[in-house]
Amino acid sequence: MPAVPYHSEKVYDCNGIQLACDSFGDPENPVILLIMGLATQLIHWDEPFCEQLAAEGYWVIRFDNRDIGHSQCLHHLGLPNFFKLAGNHYFNTHFNAPYSLQDMANDSVHLLDALGVEKAHIIGASMGGMIAQLVAIHHPERVLSLTSIMSATGDKKLMRPTTKMSLFMMRPPPREANRHIAHTMKMWRILHGKDYPFEEERVRNIVTTSLKRGFYPSGVMRQLSAIISAKDRSPLLKNLSIPTLIFHGEKDPLVPVANGLATAAAIPGATLKIIKGMGHTIPNVVWQQLISDVLKLIRLS
Repeated sequence: MPAVPYHSEKVYDCNGIQLACDSFGDPENPVILLIMGLATQLIHWDEPFCEQLAAEGYWVIRFDNRDIGHSQCLHHLGLPNFFKLAGNHYFNTHFNAPYSLQDMANDSVHLLDALGVEKAHIIGASMGGMIAQLVAIHHPERVLSLTSIMSATGDKKLMRPTTKMSLFMMRPPPREANRHIAHTMKMWRILHGKDYPFEEERVRNIVTTSLKRGFYPSGVMRQLSAIISAKDRSPLLKNLSIPTLIFHGEKDPLVPVANGLATAAAIPGATLKIIKGMGHTIPNVVWQQLISDVLKLIRLS
């Protein structure tokens, strides 16, 4: 693989807040914008993965969403009430989230503005897929193609993690560094599942680096509030006419595969890829298939 330029992290003013991003490849090339999920940072898009995409002739941009990593943490918005949040998710009771997924989608568009990018291929994972869908819905003129990975339409009837996953997610993460790392590693093992070898060294490095870059439990709760308070996007997704790939794990314990099927059904002409044995991670042995499917989509768009 030919070497690709790396552009070091910078912070940009976007939508009234500051977002941190870095990038790979030639800025003169067509743009791929990567949007990561709940409680995860730009480094969860592994450098080799970004380099492989960039080597195909693209400028690949990854960034920290609001309330995570080196982007602005919105402490002033306070901590959402867990019980009201749960009530909204399970019983559809009223809940005012500190901000919405639409706000986060607007962040992404403002980042493109700050970088001087008119249009981009948008790839989102998990919550990032939800954000990417909203960028496509409300800013279709900015989106060349949409890839939604292990994500959902927002239909709460389908967004039901496994019992094991739910029980684990209800535990607050420890604040002491070593205990926090052990807790988070256990979470990633559950998300990953048992069908693919767990990449212990790679995941531990990401978890450790993430903790150093910025650990904001209240920010994670605000992001979760945005997910849970969001309305079902299915009616709006049906209006899309953008080349779309839906990529989902067969054994996803957090966002069950029914969500991927529903997302593909909602978007006219979407290509659906269900990966046998894959959980709610993207194992590096799956990268080549994902990259191949993304490139096929992009080159046909």
